[in-house]
Amino acid sequence: MTMTKRLYALLLALAVMIPAMAQFSIGPRIGMNVNALHFNKDIFNSDNRAGFNGGLEMEFMIPMVGFGFDLSAMYVHRVSQTQVTENGTTAVADLASDYIEIPLNIKYKIGLPVIGKVFTPYIFTGPSFAFRTSKEAIKEFYHAKKSDIAWNFGIGVQLISHLQIGASYGIGLTKAVEFVSDHQSAGIDGKNRYWTVTAAWLF
Repeated sequence: MTMTKRLYALLLALAVMIPAMAQFSIGPRIGMNVNALHFNKDIFNSDNRAGFNGGLEMEFMIPMVGFGFDLSAMYVHRVSQTQVTENGTTAVADLASDYIEIPLNIKYKIGLPVIGKVFTPYIFTGPSFAFRTSKEAIKEFYHAKKSDIAWNFGIGVQLISHLQIGASYGIGLTKAVEFVSDHQSAGIDGKNRYWTVTAAWLF
């Protein structure tokens, strides 16, 4: 058997074995988020505002290796407050948007001897795709986009093999809002930056 055929045979064996070996878990996930907008020009300020999220998480892990991934479908409520000062006058705009968010994370669980079944730390990272479900949001001088793509970085801990508590920071990659007025704010857009803390119970 040539080297190429051996490689194909190995890849085929892995393709069959890995799904069979993978541990699948699913369960509810809830939490809160703290969101702020990051603008491409500094005439705007944005304050952090708290929101909430809830949904369902699925996890696939490969035993002994510690690597896997999780996929969630979440309802997310995000709130931001924006302040702009022009000609000595400060205007305040509140932006609240509801999303269906689908985060997909690569996850690595750090196996610990003896206490691993009780306490297992993990790290994760991956993209998140959010689709706005709230009505068209045009308030005063901004327009909310219909979708939002971000990249998340996080850490967490798994307790008693079922409870996962995680914290992550998301960096918006696409515009969340765009200002549509024809004065100083024209051409300005904002991207979401947010902290999220969630708890999931996986079966």
